[in-house]
Amino acid sequence: MDLRAGVALIRPVNCAMIGFAVVVGEFVSKPPSIPVLQTVLGFLTGFLVCAYSMAVNDVYDVEVDRINRPDRPIPSGKVSVQDANRVSVIVLAGGVAASVASLNPVAVVIAMSYAFLSWLYDSWAKRKGIFGNLIVASSLAIPFIYGGVVSGGSVGGSLLLIMAATSFSSGVGREVVKAMADTPGDEKRGVASVARSSGMRAASAVGAGFFLLAVASSWIPVVFGLANGYYAYGVAVPDVVFVYLAWSIVRKADPPNAYRVKRVALAGMLSGLVVFIGGGL
Repeated sequence: MDLRAGVALIRPVNCAMIGFAVVVGEFVSKPPSIPVLQTVLGFLTGFLVCAYSMAVNDVYDVEVDRINRPDRPIPSGKVSVQDANRVSVIVLAGGVAASVASLNPVAVVIAMSYAFLSWLYDSWAKRKGIFGNLIVASSLAIPFIYGGVVSGGSVGGSLLLIMAATSFSSGVGREVVKAMADTPGDEKRGVASVARSSGMRAASAVGAGFFLLAVASSWIPVVFGLANGYYAYGVAVPDVVFVYLAWSIVRKADPPNAYRVKRVALAGMLSGLVVFIGGGL
């Protein structure tokens, strides 16, 4: 197996964002203390379980990727399906082990549930359109909750839940827009995305609506005095990005622009994580 292709299989940037979201959840939940080892284990759990979801996704999507993304590791021939399956088992085992090492049974259940939802999406729910989008978006909210649980902090804290909800909304928007770019391959697999079932214009409106919903929810902590000054000023950065993306996808609702928007949305989410952790300090 080509090592570089093997790394590309798990999409490390996406996985690092999930691991980082766990760390954000730990800080925002404000536990009595956060041992360095617990932080490392939390990050590893998020990163490795996400890596499992990415590898499994490419296994199930190999025929679609031959059309949409022929450059991906499996359709390009750089990684075999068998090797991808081996990678998925190894990283899942590592993620579960890191969760078990945290000595928190509830955290282990959440990690396993996250892995199950990933498999459910790839094996079945992806073809169900918006339902599948909601499952993927939940993977952006769950890490915050996991971080609060594994650190022993306050999971019911308003700021933590609002951050999870904001990430969920932006995730739904990105998934709906992403499906606009994947229409040719989705048609082969029979995916009932918003773009395929209702058209590009409708999909662009739904995607933009969720982007703007994320922007609106991100200001709740500011309005109700739940966040510090760093958050109040910093949140403007990802919000400007998502307002622009909402305008862009509605203005030009076609696959090439959808592909660009979904890539820029990832950068907006990353900047949002930086703001979240600063707001929780």
